[in-house]
Amino acid sequence: MTLIKSISGIRGTIGGPIDDNLTPIDAVKFAAAYGTWLKQQRQKDNYIVVVGRDARISGEMIQNLVMNTLVGLGIHVIDLGLSTTPTVEIAVPLEHADGGIILTASHNPKEWNALKLLNAKGEFLNGAEGQKILEIAESNTMNFAEVDDLGKITINDAYIDIHIDEVLDLELVNVQAIKDANFKVVVDGVNSTGGIAIPLLLERLGVEPVKLYCDPTGHFPHNPEPLKEHLGDLAQAVVKEHADFGIVVDPDVDRLAFMDETGEMFGEEYTLVACADYVLSKTPGNTVSNMSSTRALRDVTEKHGGTYEASAVGEVNVVTLMKKNNVVIGGEGNGGIIYPDSHYGRDALVGVALFLSLLAEKKMKVSELRASYPNYFMSKKKIQLTPGLDVDGILSTMESNYSQEKLTTIDGVKIDFADSWVHLRKSNTEPIIRIYTEAPSQNAADTLADRFIAEIKAIANI
Repeated sequence: MTLIKSISGIRGTIGGPIDDNLTPIDAVKFAAAYGTWLKQQRQKDNYIVVVGRDARISGEMIQNLVMNTLVGLGIHVIDLGLSTTPTVEIAVPLEHADGGIILTASHNPKEWNALKLLNAKGEFLNGAEGQKILEIAESNTMNFAEVDDLGKITINDAYIDIHIDEVLDLELVNVQAIKDANFKVVVDGVNSTGGIAIPLLLERLGVEPVKLYCDPTGHFPHNPEPLKEHLGDLAQAVVKEHADFGIVVDPDVDRLAFMDETGEMFGEEYTLVACADYVLSKTPGNTVSNMSSTRALRDVTEKHGGTYEASAVGEVNVVTLMKKNNVVIGGEGNGGIIYPDSHYGRDALVGVALFLSLLAEKKMKVSELRASYPNYFMSKKKIQLTPGLDVDGILSTMESNYSQEKLTTIDGVKIDFADSWVHLRKSNTEPIIRIYTEAPSQNAADTLADRFIAEIKAIANI
């Protein structure tokens, strides 16, 4: 059982003792710290926070605790209920709110939940802001409102529809071309809120959705991380239904992956590559992704005359560099599309609409589209951390061992070889070391990852 307190939010497993798991007391403490921090930003009469959740079994419990804690601080709450991370991000500025909280543990299994914290722009907090909230939580300096000054909860269940309206209004979303294409698409909503939002979006675009695991019960039918090894049912359904392709999202709908018409993965790394190819063809410019993302985005960007740069892993780091470089599209290689013309957050709905626009205009099969891009293969592996393991020491040893290679150390250690790379880093969201590699073939990528896992275990004596 685990509780991870980081600048990106509070994430943990449900049940067990406080401070070791995400218990009701922990949820209240960190919601109170966030509300206190929010009120410290500026003095005003009314504070508003937008709150939404994915369909996790623990979601309603955690959301009620969080909302009523904010009410106790004198903060008014707009309750979106079952929602998506990008929907909450869009709702914050539309509601002129002071911040937002999303109750979701993204791709983690059902026993996990988390508080993801947003600022008044509907964007994730930066490191300094997150650190301040952690300090407030540990200091127990929260001061609650008098009885006449308690906040109120207002329910608004219209925001998924509003979000879809916002997507359809984007200039580059070619609604008519998509409708004319008469697409049929299988959607794996992993029994969370993607099962609500994605089929509704497709229907508005004239696409026939075939629903697979779209009942938002929170009982995930498979590991909710949208990787090939978890998606056998989707592959079968795409082929059986003679669909044009398949769509899968994670529980909070900020990650997006496609499957081609033969049941083969398009590759979650190539979600951003394809969407960027479309956007860059219409609005040439620069791109950004994180250091663990494929080189294919660099290649496609340069093909269109733009410049590519990599950030440290983490959405807030990607967004910061995107703003600095004034990019037209960016995101993360895990299927996270960030399109500034919509908002600065990973958004699977935006990604679906851009991908459909590209496919409709090119008039080609998804397998043909994938074959048109540079072919890189990635391996994404991990080592479970054990108590007392000196991760910083391990990474420092790796840095020393490979000092003759091209190294980047802004986020763990990334080693660039001539035709491949490896990125070693401690996860912000799970007690693991991630080992990501990329190479010209899957076998080469897997072999490279296994080699570094062996080297890490030798250094750590595990």
